[in-house]
Amino acid sequence: MNLKGINLSWLGHATFRIQTPEGKILYVDPWIAGNPMCPESEKNVKKADVLLCTHGHGDHIGDAVDVGKKLNPIAVGIYELCLWLQKKGVKQIAPMNKGGTQTIADVKITMVHAVHSCGIQDGDQIIYGGEACGYVLEFSNGVKLYHAGDTNVFSDMAIIRDLYAPKIAMLPIGDHFTMSPREAAYACKLLQPETVIPMHFGTFPQLTGTPGELQKLVPDVKVLELKPGQTIS
Repeated sequence: MNLKGINLSWLGHATFRIQTPEGKILYVDPWIAGNPMCPESEKNVKKADVLLCTHGHGDHIGDAVDVGKKLNPIAVGIYELCLWLQKKGVKQIAPMNKGGTQTIADVKITMVHAVHSCGIQDGDQIIYGGEACGYVLEFSNGVKLYHAGDTNVFSDMAIIRDLYAPKIAMLPIGDHFTMSPREAAYACKLLQPETVIPMHFGTFPQLTGTPGELQKLVPDVKVLELKPGQTIS
C-alpha cells in the first residue's frame, strides 16, 4: 500500500488523523479525550485543519466541539449535525449531504451513504442529527480512502466502488452496533478494496469482532491491523 506522502494514524475506535501531502491535518470522527483506546500522547490535539464527522454519537464527535473551538478547523458533516456544532461554538462549518462533493484543504470530500442511527446526546435530550454517513476522500496525489463510519453492509456499496473505486477502506468490524467480520467480508465483496483497515472493535466488551476473523473470510484482501497510535505512510 503506497499512500504517496499521506500519513494515516489510527487513534482507536473510529478516530483517524490524516496528514495530507500538503501538510494539512484532518481528524475523522474526533473522539479523543474520552476514547479508552487513544494513547495519552495523542490526547492533546495541537493542530487540526479539518474535522470530518460521520454522525452525531458521542463516540464519534466527543471532541468535535472542544477541538473546533480551540483550533478553529473546518467541520464537515451532514447539514443538521454541522448546525448543531455551530450552535455549540464551532465557527467554521462546511455542511453537506449524501452524494455531494466539496474540496477542502486540497482533499475532495464526497459524502456517501451509511446505515446507522444518528441522534445527538445533548444534555438530557436526544436531538435529531441528520443521517449517518461515510466519506470517500480523494487526495491531490490520487489516493482514495473510504471511511465507512458506523454502518451495516448495504448493497449500494457496489455503487461506491463503481463511482469512486477507493482502494483503501476503513470498515467497522466490532459487531453489536455495526458490522461484524461476516458483514464486513460481504462489504469487501461489494467494494473490492485492495486493503481494509478494521476499526470500531475492541473498545468495549460488546465489540467482539477481530481483524483476524475478517482476514480469514477475505483471504484475497489485505487486512491491515493497526495498533492505537500507529501511523502508516
